Amino acid sequence: MTGNQIEGLVGMLATFGLLVLMILPSVIGIVRDRRIDRQIREAQEGRAREEETRQTTRTTQKSSDRSTVPSTATWYAEGRRSKKLVNS
Repeated sequence: MTGNQIEGLVGMLATFGLLVLMILPSVIGIVRDRRIDRQIREAQEGRAREEETRQTTRTTQKSSDRSTVPSTATWYAEGRRSKKLVNS
């Protein structure tokens, strides 16, 4: 290779390097935005599926399907009532 060819090669590599340095931040930003958009879309689809499941559960659930176990407040209230009856 002659000196002129080496100078041309170095000039082309320098130009290519500068081009990459200028384009790289925008490419990284585009990739990041697409990833965020995909995550938002997946979250919205998940919410829609979850809401759809809730609606079908509400419409198909019968009162007999619900739990019949009393809550803690009910147990406490029953205990208080029975003590009052015993004391009087």
